[in-house]
Amino acid sequence: MVSQNILNLVDTAMVSRLSDSNAALAAIGLGGFVLFFWQALLLGFSTGVQASASRAKGHGSHGELASSLNAALLVIFIASPFLTLGLTYAAPYLFPILNSDTKVAELGTPYLQIRAAGIIFTAMNFAFRGYWNAVDMTWLYMKTIVSMHLLNILLNYVLIFGNFGAPKLGVEGAAIASVIALSFGTLSYFILGMRHARRQGFLHALPSFESTRKLIRLSLPNGLQQLFFAAGFIVMFWIIGLIGVPEVAAGNILINLWLIVLLPGMGMGLAAATLVGQALGAKDVDDASEWAWDVVKLAFITMTLIGIPMVIVPEIVLSTIFSLEPETLGLAIWPVRLIGLCTIYEAVGVVLQAALLGAGDTRRVMRVVVLGQWLILLPAAYLAGPISGYGLTSIWLLQFVYRILQTGIFVSYWNRRKWAKIII
Repeated sequence: MVSQNILNLVDTAMVSRLSDSNAALAAIGLGGFVLFFWQALLLGFSTGVQASASRAKGHGSHGELASSLNAALLVIFIASPFLTLGLTYAAPYLFPILNSDTKVAELGTPYLQIRAAGIIFTAMNFAFRGYWNAVDMTWLYMKTIVSMHLLNILLNYVLIFGNFGAPKLGVEGAAIASVIALSFGTLSYFILGMRHARRQGFLHALPSFESTRKLIRLSLPNGLQQLFFAAGFIVMFWIIGLIGVPEVAAGNILINLWLIVLLPGMGMGLAAATLVGQALGAKDVDDASEWAWDVVKLAFITMTLIGIPMVIVPEIVLSTIFSLEPETLGLAIWPVRLIGLCTIYEAVGVVLQAALLGAGDTRRVMRVVVLGQWLILLPAAYLAGPISGYGLTSIWLLQFVYRILQTGIFVSYWNRRKWAKIII
């Protein structure tokens, strides 16, 4: 689930064991979110493919299930090289703007340039993920992601630290390992597509202009949401960087940890999106509504069990995964407690947000996420952190309040049922 986040966490955990780990952690944290921003529009195709294919399955149009996937792969194939070349050129200019520490820029620039080569693989993997979810074949991409992560861990061990006779490449080795693992995942998905999706139209013919246009229209709001979401994290790193490099290193740890603990909720949210889409394809609005709330119940129990240890023993959670300098560890303890509390009620918001996306309500979700992040969270974080001097904990407290408000809005949207009238 959300393989990009897991790859980033593995990179972060292993890089934290290098000398000068604060600069290295800041470099890959900032580089990872610049990469996320750069490819965000393409990642939005995952939602478009899932919504389209799940509706088609619910409607019984089995011969057309893969048409949206074909369209997404074609657009990604055309657009990705331009994004890769642009980011490779822009990376040396971006880092000095985003962080004034020369060591962070020195380590982060080649890391980002190498990771740029994997944009096409990341985007295609997200498109396949949307399709496998839509047609109830999640076990296919689960096996692929597990094998992809195992390969990434092995390559990290070899290339970061110079084991088995390989050169010790440090941060650059983490980037190379991630790109190789992502390319392996894409190749695996194409092989699985030929085995399991040919009868549903996978790679039978070039997609029509009309089907491609519809997919872009459906995917664009989520792509823009991802774009502004990633840009918000870049700005957040910049705000934290105004406080200090140890704070940036701790912030990278916290953001990756937060994204990882949300994975069960996100995975259940994807299930809710599929079930909602299939129910709406079968014209059963009540069934669609009930599916979302049933998934929320399960997610709430699971996320509560995950959040409790983070609240009670944050030092053990941090020390088990990362090797941190004492100052960085001290900065992260209270924010980890807040993340643990956040996961408990985030189960509701994450699942209902995904359910709204599965129903095709991408525009309203985009407005809530983007406006809340840019008009409320980021200005408040800037005032609380570098301006008022309340530090990293104050920023995470604001994040905590912001996510509560966002969850309440999604609950209201779902109960109003305006999503039931959307036509895909």
